[in-house]
Amino acid sequence: MGTLDPNRFDWALVRSFLAVLDAGSLMGAARRLNAQQPTLSRHVAELEAQLGTPLFERTGRGVVPTAAALAIADAARQMEAGALTLSRSLATARNAETGTVRITTSEVAATWLLPPLLAQLQAQEPGIAVELVASNQLTNLLRREADIAVRMVRPAQASLVARKLGEIPIIAAAHRDYLARFGTPKRPEELAGHRLIGFDRDEGILRGFAAMGWPLTRDHFALRTDAQIAYGQLVAAGAGIGFVAQYNLRHWPGVVALLPQLAIPALPCWLAVHREIRASRLVRRVYDFLAEAIPPAIA
Repeated sequence: MGTLDPNRFDWALVRSFLAVLDAGSLMGAARRLNAQQPTLSRHVAELEAQLGTPLFERTGRGVVPTAAALAIADAARQMEAGALTLSRSLATARNAETGTVRITTSEVAATWLLPPLLAQLQAQEPGIAVELVASNQLTNLLRREADIAVRMVRPAQASLVARKLGEIPIIAAAHRDYLARFGTPKRPEELAGHRLIGFDRDEGILRGFAAMGWPLTRDHFALRTDAQIAYGQLVAAGAGIGFVAQYNLRHWPGVVALLPQLAIPALPCWLAVHREIRASRLVRRVYDFLAEAIPPAIA
């Protein structure tokens, strides 16, 4: 008798073999599996070809197992038991309503946007543990380092499912203490005479102002940092005028919005999950919660 190539082995062949062995006929096996008789016949023939020996003798009333069929029957049943165990485990994982879900988002959103929402989630779903990853890397989902991502750029990978949740308004803002000392700008052109908070190596703010027709230079910014949390804290501390997500203001007492006529492009907010895990009931519950909770939080 030949040997099976593990790299080409198909469990369906063994499943069909056992059904025919137990039913004693191809017709009976087809009824048990709710399958087509020609399909089972083809599976048995393919398994016989791989083993290099016949497994059944055809008779007028059905089939009779050969010595080779009886010799592999026990191993085949062990394989069937393993497959059933695996199937039950996968079903349990898909249907689980308790467990851990790992969420990744930017440092800013992890600090100011998601914490109050995750507190609500914990109150509603005490059986779900959450791991929050503060990272600006876009590859967390692809590397399976997270289950769900909240991003300010649309994921382009085909293996990810993304849903746009809305737009995050970006505004000019400053603390009232700063404005009391240096005055409140009424027109965008007055910004050049204020202490502005900008980025260090990141030229995003400079490009944004240039696109709006206000070509500020690096020297216009008295404070510069690429650390997003430090940037927000500088605004909250009254160090100058910064350009931040509007939802942050409710976490920074005394910080107010400025220059509503300054049309800063909004940031899109996307919720993403890997295609292969979106069927998990546990992940889906967290995904659906965030899809409902985030839009009003960023509006």
